[in-house]
Amino acid sequence: MCRIARLLVLPAQLLLATALVAQGTSSQATATCNFDPNDQLAIEYQRFNVNSTKPVFGHEIPFNKEWAPGGKPMTLFANSTIAIAGHDIPAGAYTLFLLPSEKQWTLIVSKSTDTSGRYDENSDLVRVPMEYGQLQQPEGAFSVFFAHVAPDQCSMRVDLEKARAWVIFQKK
Repeated sequence: MCRIARLLVLPAQLLLATALVAQGTSSQATATCNFDPNDQLAIEYQRFNVNSTKPVFGHEIPFNKEWAPGGKPMTLFANSTIAIAGHDIPAGAYTLFLLPSEKQWTLIVSKSTDTSGRYDENSDLVRVPMEYGQLQQPEGAFSVFFAHVAPDQCSMRVDLEKARAWVIFQKK
């Protein structure tokens, strides 16, 4: 009986250790917007958790400083020309940074495809103000997703804590 208990305890300890390690790490995720069967855009990003018992914005994530969520910029892939706030973005790959502030966020589209996390202002293609609002319930994990808001338009939404920022991508 003692041998059986030991055989059951070891796998349980391994599962628990794996779960504890996984909590402190980030994972890669993808959000996609399909305008039609041929035109798509996708954003790859690092999904990570925050400790909601401590202040996150203004502390762990500084205000008014370019930010690569999870330490790695988001990557935008578009297979056709898109527009953001009247600015055309040609088909291709780009990195995305966020510039959070207390009441307004900015999306930075960079021509650079360097995913090391370093930000270079000289590579900015466009800076776009994002709409900003508060979620009713805090979101403990950084997430990005798209919602169709009109034909040929998707709203990219970014959630973390009680913050939600969004911007409209339009197919050209």
